[in-house]
Amino acid sequence: MMKTQTTFATSALLFLALAAPALAQDEDMFELPEQCSDMPVSEMSDTETWHDMMDHGPDHDMGMSVGDEHDGMMPDHVRENMQRMLLTMPAMRQGMMQEDPDIAFACGMIAHHQAAIDMARVVLDHGQDADMRRLAEEIIEVQHEEIEYMKQWLEASSS
Repeated sequence: MMKTQTTFATSALLFLALAAPALAQDEDMFELPEQCSDMPVSEMSDTETWHDMMDHGPDHDMGMSVGDEHDGMMPDHVRENMQRMLLTMPAMRQGMMQEDPDIAFACGMIAHHQAAIDMARVVLDHGQDADMRRLAEEIIEVQHEEIEYMKQWLEASSS
């Protein structure tokens, strides 16, 4: 069972890594502000840092799977959410690794808010419920405003 889960997770991550360049061509490509990459606390590899922080070994998986024989069974909204998460999760981790706690908060939250926007867009593309669609639209609007506020704060704080 564990071997199957590990294979499943590895396949998912491989698919997502291959899908990232396609998403990078999207006009809404997400990138953290430059202030979020200026002062990292650690030079550990991304995988090592993430697993150490979360107390997970290399065999730990999040139950994600895309791009293997089960891909046809996965709804489009799940696949799209996972593809977008591949971009925002590393950015959130990078942002939170800043030495200054205020900068770390702003950088991590920018990526976190972008993930919320991405999830809301997937609901607008695939969801049917009017209440959830309305909520998704509100989330997009509010999260954009908060991202802009944090970007302005980062710019002002680096001057």
